[in-house]
Amino acid sequence: MTNLDSASVSNRRIPVRAPSYALLCVLGLLAACAGNEEQQTAVENLTEAYEEAKQAVERQNYRRGIQIFEAIQARYPFSDISRQVQLDLIYAYHKAGQKEQAIDAADTFVRENPIHPRVDYALYIKGLAYFEEGPGFLERRFKKDTTVRPPKDVAQSYSTFRQLVERYPASQYAADSEQRMVYLKNRLAAYENHVARYYIRRGAYVAALNRAKNALEDYNGAKSNADSLKIMTEAYEKLGMDDLAADTRRVLAHNFPNES
Repeated sequence: MTNLDSASVSNRRIPVRAPSYALLCVLGLLAACAGNEEQQTAVENLTEAYEEAKQAVERQNYRRGIQIFEAIQARYPFSDISRQVQLDLIYAYHKAGQKEQAIDAADTFVRENPIHPRVDYALYIKGLAYFEEGPGFLERRFKKDTTVRPPKDVAQSYSTFRQLVERYPASQYAADSEQRMVYLKNRLAAYENHVARYYIRRGAYVAALNRAKNALEDYNGAKSNADSLKIMTEAYEKLGMDDLAADTRRVLAHNFPNES
């Protein structure tokens, strides 16, 4: 066996194969495609570019639509349709699943155009971006209770929809926002009760009482209001506040006769 020292190994040349013709063609094609896409995104005609972006969004090619809308914003920031482009971007971001971009774009629009007639639309899309619908596939598959999951963005969605409804009660988006608020209110109240029950089990009765009160006061009309009153009654009893426990029990019996 031949022994090679480190110097001889380092001086040996490693043969390098030249890329095949087919590989060069593929690389050239990819570069050309990338160049064409960048060239197409360069906006020369505002009207044509805007129509192309709208059509891309209508075809659900949100990535392409976003590219063109962003290019329009960069090239024509003070054009007559700049505000409409902002609104179109909010929608395209939301449909593309780019949640943070949709929220940021909506906040920017509302901040820069506080009296614009489409502020309600920006708020609506922002609320949708935050909106957390029913249980996902795995939660349905394993029958997991979603009320025990921290409402990550539920409060933000509820607050946004509430702002829309209160500021623009005649908006075409108000009715749908109110319906979504009902779902969100129930979700938030149920989670507050879940936490309150946890405190009851831990013997933290004052904390349980406060969470149940919050659920009752902040989300009045939620399905779980009766449960909030039950938690308050139990917490008062554990704290030795029998008079308050009796008062709460009477409120429960009066408002929820089937629950007392």
